[in-house]
Amino acid sequence: MTKFFFCTASALAFAVTAATAAEVKIGYALAEDSHYGAAARAFEETLKSELGDTFTVRHFPSSGLGGEREVIEGLQLGTVEAMIASSGTLSNFVPEVGVFDIPFLFRDLDHARQVLDGPIGQDMLAKFDNVGTHGLAWGEQGFRHITNNRNPISTPEDMAGLKIRTMENPIHIRAFEALGAAPTPMAWPEVIPALEQGAIDGQENPLSVIVSANLGEVQKYLTLDGHVYSSAIVLVSQRLWNDLDDTQKAAFEKAGDAAAAAMRAYVDQVEVEGVETLQARGMEVNTLTPEQKQVFQDRLADTYATYQGQFGQDLMDSILAAQ
Repeated sequence: MTKFFFCTASALAFAVTAATAAEVKIGYALAEDSHYGAAARAFEETLKSELGDTFTVRHFPSSGLGGEREVIEGLQLGTVEAMIASSGTLSNFVPEVGVFDIPFLFRDLDHARQVLDGPIGQDMLAKFDNVGTHGLAWGEQGFRHITNNRNPISTPEDMAGLKIRTMENPIHIRAFEALGAAPTPMAWPEVIPALEQGAIDGQENPLSVIVSANLGEVQKYLTLDGHVYSSAIVLVSQRLWNDLDDTQKAAFEKAGDAAAAAMRAYVDQVEVEGVETLQARGMEVNTLTPEQKQVFQDRLADTYATYQGQFGQDLMDSILAAQ
């Protein structure tokens, strides 16, 4: 009888462990109706299509597992299985990936997608294996623009002293300092309250975030300057990855690709409709001309020299030359 109960208890313990291991917690900073939510749903649907009920995907939108840095650290520890992350904190873990955040580096969305899907982007993706995670695919948020409550922005002088929230990204911070602003690194969950309380004047994000986060409710001015292309990434824990067999790994890779495609489709749609949506919500919108953008680029000349020293002229030239 004792042996029977021991065997039964062992079997139950194994079943509970297996069930826990089959749950994939996926965290992301934005709401379920955002491009991140669309990506997470595509991820889940593809896994189910490929592997049936082997894995259960549990969603944690709106920073339900913490800020992005905390969630990446959770991936490293194995307490979180998957996440969709912005480029904001990635360079803190893989410094080389910061090259994608250099202002005005990418011409347009097609250029950025070609680079990320090509050898340069795939080499960068592989580097996440060295920091306790595994990169499945590059998604995106789109080109970043500035919103604020102080004034429209047409020249660098309009940014003097502007208290603007940035991601915890040294590449972005350096650029805004060079433009005369007062960048304030801040985790996303803190941003809306800080804007409501006037602790900061503005923030910068792609239209996909500005629309889905309803930033028009707390910001008056939107400047379409496209200063930085904002990639996103689908990551899983290396502990999870190492426990998968080859068939499961192929399914997760396919799910990552599906998530990236869903993000890009969302961005394409919001690029068409987003400005009208925000204007209808009361935002005042201005767009920088190519000549105005050049003034901003000229102001960043010394900063570009720093980027060249950090990332290498050859890499930057390779990105610029990509067709």
